[in-house]
Amino acid sequence: MDKLIARLKSELPPGTVMDGNEAVERAQGWGKIGVPRALFRPSSTAEVSQILGACHAAGVGVVPWGGRTGLVEGTYAEGLLALSLERMNKIEEIDAAGATMTVQAGCILQNVCEAADEAGLLFPLDLGARGSATIGGNISTNAGGNRVIRFGMTRDLVLGIEAVLADGTVMTSLNHLIKNNAGYDLKHLFIGSEGTLGIVTRAVLRLRPKPVSQNMTMMAVAEFASLPKLLRRLEKALGGTLSAFEVMWEDFYTLVTTPPAQGIPPVPHGYPYYVMVEAMGGDQEADDARFERVLGEALEGGDIVDAVIAKSQAERNKMWGLRDDVAQVIRMGPFFTFDVSLRIPEMESFVAEVRAGLNARWPQFQMMIFGHLGDGNLHVIPGVGEGTPEARRAVEEIVYGALRTRGGSVSAEHGIGLEKRRYLPWSRSEEEIALMKTLKRALDPKNILNPGKVFEAE
Repeated sequence: MDKLIARLKSELPPGTVMDGNEAVERAQGWGKIGVPRALFRPSSTAEVSQILGACHAAGVGVVPWGGRTGLVEGTYAEGLLALSLERMNKIEEIDAAGATMTVQAGCILQNVCEAADEAGLLFPLDLGARGSATIGGNISTNAGGNRVIRFGMTRDLVLGIEAVLADGTVMTSLNHLIKNNAGYDLKHLFIGSEGTLGIVTRAVLRLRPKPVSQNMTMMAVAEFASLPKLLRRLEKALGGTLSAFEVMWEDFYTLVTTPPAQGIPPVPHGYPYYVMVEAMGGDQEADDARFERVLGEALEGGDIVDAVIAKSQAERNKMWGLRDDVAQVIRMGPFFTFDVSLRIPEMESFVAEVRAGLNARWPQFQMMIFGHLGDGNLHVIPGVGEGTPEARRAVEEIVYGALRTRGGSVSAEHGIGLEKRRYLPWSRSEEEIALMKTLKRALDPKNILNPGKVFEAE
């Protein structure tokens, strides 16, 4: 490997290859990422191709790095080579008439959103790591975020991609068409595959009209049965403008609205569920009136017991700030994070079973629950007073066990990585996993692309 690193360092432009202490200093992220032998920072697709071609010939593993904001050890690169597209961060084109944007994969999500906004358009992908997550990382994990209920996952926002295969082959399919059924839609091989089948270098993103109006409310709900009723009521009555339906269980709402947290509760404490709703439309005056009327009807119908409507952008930002202040869970002490998906009618019994399982072993446990309930995604964060691998395994068995019997997914939007690999068969059939492995063998026969992630390659 040292000869390979030395060779590529001599062939590539200065600053492209970092090794030694430089690589150690860059080995930082939200989760466990290890220390690579070297870090490659190409500035073009041609350089990505050159690097992968050399690594493929040498049989050396390469781990793609985006913004390193993942939580499932999908960028773990200990002893391998890491490849970051941070220098490939340009917005190449905005086609206002066609409502598309062509970007390099290292482009930061927030920059994409701001550029779309300046062009009078909207790129609707939104998540807490927006300031550091990259488009390539979003594509590799099929990121979801806050507005999936209306605009879909990343998969629904990508029209075309360019990707480099394991042997350095460049597969350019920068399609700008919404309808294109000319053979297999190859981009879907790479979206959500966590960099195991190819490294995405460029993408064509689908933009939407920029909303004229934005309405938000924080509501209190007395029982779980009211949540799906409220969701369907709002979907119907708001005429397609509902863009977010975020639910916070009482413990999480209290956590982010009590010191040392900076958040102030817009609705009083003491209710079991808090719902943050956003609607984005095309007529502020008419949408304001409709939003207030619909909330009034929900209050009269008993679906909600209290509500506050944001009257300014500052108040809307504060509501989103509560939902995004996940860092407050540090106050729990050792904790574990879970990102799961299941049918809405199953959620109440799922949470009850997990609580019972944790309580049986750790009577002093805490558990924070919040998430994108409108699209079936919950974030579950238990704290049991210990953070050992043994404790984690026991908690996983409780959480995923309750999920498995309900036909849920162990990963709603963060991927599998290394952390969830053991539990992939709890959400995918033998036949599905066999086909995944067939694709892996076909596209990466030497298993050099993010080796070991998702499943152990044969």
